[in-house]
Amino acid sequence: MIPLASPFTKDRLAPLGEVFEVSSLGRVLSPASMESQRAVSSCPKGLVHGGGYLDRTPTKVALVGVQLAAWRTALRRLLSKEPTNPQQNDITLNGTKDSITKLVSDLNSAKLETDVDVVVSPPFVYLDQVTASLTGRIEVSAQNSWIGKGGAFTGEISVEQLKDIGCKWVILGHSERRHIIGEDDQFIGKKAAYALNEGLGVIACIGELLEEREAGKTFDVCFRQLKAFSDVVPSWDNIVIAYEPVWAIGTGKVATPQQAQEVHVAVRDWLKKNVSEEVASKT
Repeated sequence: MIPLASPFTKDRLAPLGEVFEVSSLGRVLSPASMESQRAVSSCPKGLVHGGGYLDRTPTKVALVGVQLAAWRTALRRLLSKEPTNPQQNDITLNGTKDSITKLVSDLNSAKLETDVDVVVSPPFVYLDQVTASLTGRIEVSAQNSWIGKGGAFTGEISVEQLKDIGCKWVILGHSERRHIIGEDDQFIGKKAAYALNEGLGVIACIGELLEEREAGKTFDVCFRQLKAFSDVVPSWDNIVIAYEPVWAIGTGKVATPQQAQEVHVAVRDWLKKNVSEEVASKT
C-alpha cells in the first residue's frame, strides 16, 4: 500500500489509504512532494494511480479500497489532518452493521469541498445498508460484478442488482481478482463492457507484479491489460483507469514518484495511439 494524502493538505502530506483521484485540472498525481505534483500537470484527467498523492482540487476521489474501520481513519484524516497508518487502511473483510452505521454517520457529517466527489466501496453485504443511509453527496461502488446478466451463478453479484440498490461504480480488474481469484484480462474486459453498457461506471485497475517489473515488463503488462478493456468497451466516457503496482500492496515496498509517473505517461501515450487523442486527454 502506498500512502496517500488528504486533498485538504496544502503544506504537509500524510498517509490516508487506497484512493483513486482525478484532478479537476486533468492532473494525475503520484506519491510525491508538492513540487513533484506540480511537475505532472500535463497528465490526463481520469488516468489515476492507486497510490498517488492528492492535490487540493480533485474532481473524483474514490476511496475504493478504504472500507469499514478504514473509512473512519480516512474521514479523520480529511477533517483533522491527523496522520494515519496506511497499512491499516485497506480492510475489506471486517466490520459489523453497527460499525458501518457509525462510519456512515461520520461521512454524512463530513464537510467536503464542493469540487470533490467521493466514492466509497464497502463489502457486498453492507452495500444496501450504505446506499440506503449515505448522503447522496457521496457515491457508492461495488468491489466486483458478474460478467453478464444475472442467472444461476451462485455467489456472484449482477450489475442489475448493484444498480437496483443505488451503486454508481464498480471496481474491476483489481489485483486480488486477477492473481488470487484467477480472472484473466479478457474476462475482466467483458465484465467492464457489460457494466458500462448497463450504465454502471467502471474503475478499471491495472498494474504489474514484482517479477514483471524486475523483468522490465511493466509497460507490456499494463498495455496488455488496457487492450483487454479497449477491445470491448463501448465508450471510455465512464471509465477511470486506476494504476497500482501490485508489488507495492501490503509488502512494505513503495513505488517512487518517478516509477508511477513513468506508467502514467506511458498509459496516456498508449491511449493516444490505440484509442484516440480525445480519450487520452479526457480519460
